[in-house]
Amino acid sequence: MPKLDRYLISEFALAILATLVVLLIVTVGGAFTDVLQDIARGRVPAGMMLIQLGLVLIKWTPIILPLALMLGLMLGVGRLYRDSEMPVITSIGVGPRRMLRPLMTVVGPLVIVVAACSLWLGPWADRVSKQMINDANRNLILAGLEPGTFTGIPNGNGVIYVASMSKDGSHLGRVFVHRYNEKGRIDVVTANQGELVVEPGGNRYLTLQEGHQLEGPLEGGKDFRLVTYARNEILLPAVEAKFDARDPEMLPTTELISDPRREAQAQLHFRIAPPLLALAFALMAVPLARSMPRQARYGRVVVGFLSYLIGQNLMTAGRGWLENGKLAPALGLWWLVVPVMAIALWLYFTDGRLGRPRKPAAPVAGAAA
Repeated sequence: MPKLDRYLISEFALAILATLVVLLIVTVGGAFTDVLQDIARGRVPAGMMLIQLGLVLIKWTPIILPLALMLGLMLGVGRLYRDSEMPVITSIGVGPRRMLRPLMTVVGPLVIVVAACSLWLGPWADRVSKQMINDANRNLILAGLEPGTFTGIPNGNGVIYVASMSKDGSHLGRVFVHRYNEKGRIDVVTANQGELVVEPGGNRYLTLQEGHQLEGPLEGGKDFRLVTYARNEILLPAVEAKFDARDPEMLPTTELISDPRREAQAQLHFRIAPPLLALAFALMAVPLARSMPRQARYGRVVVGFLSYLIGQNLMTAGRGWLENGKLAPALGLWWLVVPVMAIALWLYFTDGRLGRPRKPAAPVAGAAA
């Protein structure tokens, strides 16, 4: 590989990597906040935080990576123009066509990663994430019930405390439950032992033995009742239905191809578009980064960022139009992808091309006389 190609590849790769790191720091912060909110609401066990965070990042890769590609290339190529390296490279006969090889060496693998995450890994991560939350909420033990700690009941209806637990998690010792019951009253229940029972229909009962139950009004008063019981079954609140296996967002891409529903076809096109748009944005970045040595380059970065935002918003809006029947399924998102790709190719291959010299005007007859 020529030395110039290696130099350009390293410059492009480093600029993209630096941009990607910055975007990931911002994105991880947002994803971390969402996961922490779910944990605080009792929807996600604390032990699943890192797994959920990783799955969210995989799902967001088709959104983050194209932006990193575009901004990174614009900053990298812009630096070559700012330091007057690009005019030197151009003077030895290296134009946009010659730069295509080092550019594609960097962009090609990243576009493949975007395609893999959009078509396969992203939907898989979404399914796994939703299924894990569903399973955890169904089984209170997996939802993070630990001896010596207070654990929120799913849907925020109270807390459970257990002093001890058998190794397999089936038997609980010295249980304390505080909850808001279906009558709008407060229940404080204690028991020497208990266990969690899940019926085949999905109802979950906390079966307690040898304890006391204190029930009272929510807003104060004297209407309290103390009961001593030998056996008590507490129906835990039903888990919200959050995972639909037939939801088009959950289905693998191979199943979407044969699914005739409008939502499924919209989702299929929504997964095909990101890698093609990522390639178009990468090609578009090189001509957009063209600038004079002393010219500010960040204004062009803003133009590139706005172009990306418009493309992403049109892609999301197009999916909604397909789902609502405002667009024909056969049209898909090609009305967006094909023009953007055509504009990117035209900008790239006409970048720096000099216009044809004008022909001299024909002399007017009799002007000399």
